[in-house]
Amino acid sequence: MGYALAEQARALGAKVILISGPTVLTIPNGINLIAVETTNDMREAVKVHFAEADCLIMAAAPSDYRPHEVMSSKIKRTAGELTLELEPTEDILKEVTLSRRKGQIVVGFALETNDAIANARRKLKEKNLDLIVLNQPGSDSGFGTDTNRVTVIAPRSKPVKWPLASKEEIAHRLLELIGKML
Repeated sequence: MGYALAEQARALGAKVILISGPTVLTIPNGINLIAVETTNDMREAVKVHFAEADCLIMAAAPSDYRPHEVMSSKIKRTAGELTLELEPTEDILKEVTLSRRKGQIVVGFALETNDAIANARRKLKEKNLDLIVLNQPGSDSGFGTDTNRVTVIAPRSKPVKWPLASKEEIAHRLLELIGKML
């Protein structure tokens, strides 16, 4: 969705900065790409560019956890089990909304499989977002497809479920909605 949003925003005349992790997707023409590798890299890039932005749409799915210790070499196989200790990564959206200026719009995405609406609403509130877009994965939508099925949730409003559509169409509709908020 991030690349579709970037392309549609550019087509609507926006200056777009796309912060992206590794992908096989083609970088859209006319878009300033900032390539990142880790969740912390993404966090730092978002912090640098957020102050000048009118809107942040965080469609990325950065890792919620990282290894507590990064090994400098291969871990050799041994008898018995291996326990991998994880620690939480920074919550980019939660951090960024603490420093936003009046009038900035912040939109998040959520991929939920259980209690989807309730969990998305919780994220909307906890992260102080203007909108959250709930992805509903399936064989015809979400990752690895050209289509998506989403529910758009705003504070104090009923969730609005959008029908299956191309990612470009969903991006365009979402940007029209955001445009009315700016």
